[in-house]
Amino acid sequence: MDNPHQASSVDEARAVTVSALLAGEERLRRRRAASAAVDACAWAAALLAVGVLAAVVVSVAVKGAGAIDASFLTQSTANFGGGGIANALAGTAILVAVAALLAIPTGILVAIYTSELGGARPAVAIRYVLDILAGVPTIVVGIFVFGLIVVPQHRQSGFAGSVALAVVMLPLVARSAHEVLRLVPDSLREAGLALGASRWRTVVSVVVPAAFSGMVTGALLAVARAAGETAPLLFTTSIFPDFVQTDPAQALPNIPVTIFRYSESPDPVKHAQAWGAALVLMLFVLLVSVIARALSARGRRRLGSAR
Repeated sequence: MDNPHQASSVDEARAVTVSALLAGEERLRRRRAASAAVDACAWAAALLAVGVLAAVVVSVAVKGAGAIDASFLTQSTANFGGGGIANALAGTAILVAVAALLAIPTGILVAIYTSELGGARPAVAIRYVLDILAGVPTIVVGIFVFGLIVVPQHRQSGFAGSVALAVVMLPLVARSAHEVLRLVPDSLREAGLALGASRWRTVVSVVVPAAFSGMVTGALLAVARAAGETAPLLFTTSIFPDFVQTDPAQALPNIPVTIFRYSESPDPVKHAQAWGAALVLMLFVLLVSVIARALSARGRRRLGSAR
């Protein structure tokens, strides 16, 4: 006959095992429920973001498509009725091009210094300053450039507007280029140094070409951001003529300020043209974003193969 004490111990062990299994299953059910809730919240947030974007795009497209025709893109602005945005398109292209020439090389050089050549403390300090600059409201940038350039010259100018846009673009270019350079495998740097190349030569000949697609992506996204900025241009180049102006020393017409002026006009025709100009600007930003996304995917494939 079995020992009753042994039987009791076996029963207690079985009870403990069953309790542990039940507790584990209960914890697993709670974790699955929490995971499902988080997934649902994430999907809801994503759908909300996509829904807001779709609402903006559809609204601008519906209200602005009717105003876009050949004359709208080839005629200059007019104070009353009619006209187009040809001068604003040309001015925006010049403003953004000059800003890109100022910001992109500077931002890439800053990124190379902070990620490859600079010491740890200076690099951290520079990145911190760039983060602060990226968070400064663009209207503050406009006021700063207004006091720095417009007031001494006693007139607005395209160059002042480009400087303001360059200040907006600089932290975006520098930080994105820095992150891309950090993705370059250390094995490429070590291979260059092992072949006898100096550090700067390795950076120029090996690291930068490997990260080139990613840096171009960051630069394009900065260009798209600058093309839609309005606040800095209100202080630097908002009083412009109704004809094509190509001299950066003079105030240049531009699409963001044109949209602002047309939206404040009591003329319904100008309201429709404001929507049309907004649609043109949105299509440009969309095109640049698609190109940047394609270059980003190409850069990731190159870096992945290098690893």
